[in-house]
Amino acid sequence: MVKTLVKEQASESTAPELRPYWKRNWDIFAAFFRVGMLGFGGGPSSIPLVHQEAVKKYKWMSDEEFSDTLAIANTMPGPIATKMGGYIGYRVAGVVGCIGALLATVAPTALIMILLLQVLQNFKDIPWVQHMSMSVVPVVAVMLATMTWDFVKKSGESLGWVKGSLLIFGALLVTEWLNIHPAIVILALIIYVFLPFSQRGEAKS
Repeated sequence: MVKTLVKEQASESTAPELRPYWKRNWDIFAAFFRVGMLGFGGGPSSIPLVHQEAVKKYKWMSDEEFSDTLAIANTMPGPIATKMGGYIGYRVAGVVGCIGALLATVAPTALIMILLLQVLQNFKDIPWVQHMSMSVVPVVAVMLATMTWDFVKKSGESLGWVKGSLLIFGALLVTEWLNIHPAIVILALIIYVFLPFSQRGEAKS
């Protein structure tokens, strides 16, 4: 037992070294610049890109922390990329990191839209431009499907496959068939976790 604790402490001490403050801010800006530039269509298509940068590339958070952050962000108004960027930037480098992530997410695409809007309007009816836009959709679909399957596996491992499957199909039922907004479903689950009888049930078990 003692050896295990020593090994865990050693592994924590050898976790990715905290980079200098200016490098962390540069990493944040570069990561969310890529998200802003490659998140074609915004919204859901940017989520796998944020996951790639924050979890896999820079290891700023774990998969579980990312899924929790994503769930909370979906209950709040506003674009998902800016909410995720603002939180992750603040978590890594404070207020400056938050501002850097927001600027990197929003400013480049906003400037491109301002500069190239007229050009896009002139060429939007050209067939190859339309095909280029449509060909991106399957790639985004694959990215979302891959991340969804990762979340399904993690929910099965943490909650058990029966309970996890029931929650998945229950969420699918109320969001797709009953047309209840996903934010309401997430908020209801969050409230349920903090209800007194839920905590008593966990204490008894």
